[in-house]
Amino acid sequence: MRLFRHRPLGLPPLVLVLAITVAGCSSADDTATAEVPSPDATVTELCGKLDDALPATVAGRERDDPQPASTLTAGWGSPAIILRCGVVRPPKMIDPKVAEGGDADAVAGGVDGVDWLQEKAGDGGFRFTTASRVAYVEVTVPGEREGDSAGVLVDLAPAIKGAVPEGIAD
Repeated sequence: MRLFRHRPLGLPPLVLVLAITVAGCSSADDTATAEVPSPDATVTELCGKLDDALPATVAGRERDDPQPASTLTAGWGSPAIILRCGVVRPPKMIDPKVAEGGDADAVAGGVDGVDWLQEKAGDGGFRFTTASRVAYVEVTVPGEREGDSAGVLVDLAPAIKGAVPEGIAD
């Protein structure tokens, strides 16, 4: 004895709705985002030169720029190592405790001819900001990549030295 003589009409639309819902939920968007700085025209020009000079890979990660697209931002890998050029001077850069080594969350140092302020980030990673350059360049290394920090700075140093002259940024 057949219980279902006819194909239930409600089933195909239900299957279709479920398939669309699952497909919508399963598509992960790995695109990184970064706030685009808004420096003056001189710094914007330097940042454009830096963008042209940046390496295709950093710490073994391929370049994959964040959104929105801008010559003031760049990214590598996922989770992304993010570079932002033309940021404002970090407040800790003028804090005397940092200069004397008294602030455990912020340390000054240099890598391959580029001076940096290193700050701990909330996710266990680090934010590095150039010092003694005409434009401030910020590099954020997420916690999952914190072991790559030295390699990141070594890979970026030639581009920064070549595009952003030494000096004091406003």
